[in-house]
Amino acid sequence: MANYLITGGAGFIGSHLCDELLAAGHHVLVVDDLSTGSRDNIAAHIGKDAFEFHEDTVLNYPLMESLVQRADYIFHLASVVGVQSVIDSPVKTIETGARGMNILLSLADQFGKTVLFTSTSEVYGKSENLPYSEDDDMVFGGTHIGRWSYACSKALDEFHALAYHRERGLRIVVVRLFNTVGPRQTGKYGMVLPKFVASAKAGTPITVYGDGSHRRCFGYVKDVTWALKKLIVKPECHGRVFNIGSHEEISVLALAELVRERLGSRSDITYVPYRDVYGDNFEETVNRSPCTERIEAAIGYAPKTTLREMIDAIAGTSR
Repeated sequence: MANYLITGGAGFIGSHLCDELLAAGHHVLVVDDLSTGSRDNIAAHIGKDAFEFHEDTVLNYPLMESLVQRADYIFHLASVVGVQSVIDSPVKTIETGARGMNILLSLADQFGKTVLFTSTSEVYGKSENLPYSEDDDMVFGGTHIGRWSYACSKALDEFHALAYHRERGLRIVVVRLFNTVGPRQTGKYGMVLPKFVASAKAGTPITVYGDGSHRRCFGYVKDVTWALKKLIVKPECHGRVFNIGSHEEISVLALAELVRERLGSRSDITYVPYRDVYGDNFEETVNRSPCTERIEAAIGYAPKTTLREMIDAIAGTSR
C-alpha cells in the first residue's frame, strides 16, 4: 500500500479521493486551509490510523517539506475555487497558484516524488476551436479582466510543472478538469449545477446568468477520480497533459430546465445580467467541451455517468 498526499483534500474532489484511497487500504495525508473545503467532507476519516489531516496552507514550507517526504504520490488540488472567489480574491488566486506550485514542485523534485496537478479547462480561455484538444492555443482576455487571473495562473503552473519534468525528470501528470460535479459540491462559489439543484429543491427561483445560451459539459466526480488514480501511477502518462470531462454538452438554460424536470420542481427560471453579479469587467466563455481522445488512449477513460444521473446524485435522489 502507498502513502498519498492530497493538497486541498477536504474539498469536493479531494474528499472523494480520500474515500477511495482509504477504502483501497492506502495511507492518506491531507493539507487544507478550509477556505473552500470543509471538515464535514472528511469527518468520517478523522481519527483513523491511516488518515492524517492538517488544517494549514500549502504555503507553509516546513509542513509541506515534512508531508512531501512521507508521501509516495501527491495529488495537488489546492486552489482558489469558483468564479466568484477569483473575482473577489485575485491576490490569493495568483499567490496560492504560483507560490504553492513552486513549493510543491521543488520539494517533489528534491525527494523524488510523483505528482498529479489538477489544472482547469479555463486555460483554453476564449478559444473557439471546439472541442478543446490538449495541444490547442490558449486565448486569454486582457489583464484588466479579473477572471483571467485564474486561467493564467493555472497555465503558468502547467508550464512550471512540465519544465520540471523536461529539465529535471520529475514524474508529473497535468489534468485539465471540465466542470466536475457530484455530491458534496457547494454552489457557494458559483458552481452552477449545485446552485440549480438547491434552488429547485427549495422551490425558489433558479437564477441563470446571462441568457443561458452558453454551453458546458459536466464530468461526474467518481468518473474523474477513477481517472486521476489511474494517471498518477502510469509512467507513460508522466510529462503529459490530459483533458477529463464528458461529451454530453448542454446549454445552461437547458440545464436549469432539466434540473427542474428531474426534481419535479415548480421553481421559476429567472435571468440576471453578468454585470449585476461580477461587475462590468467580466467576460464569459460561450462554449466549452473537451476532446478526450488522449486520455481514452492512455487509460481507457470513458465517462460512465449521465447528466441526469449526476443531477439525481447531487439532489440525493434515486431514480
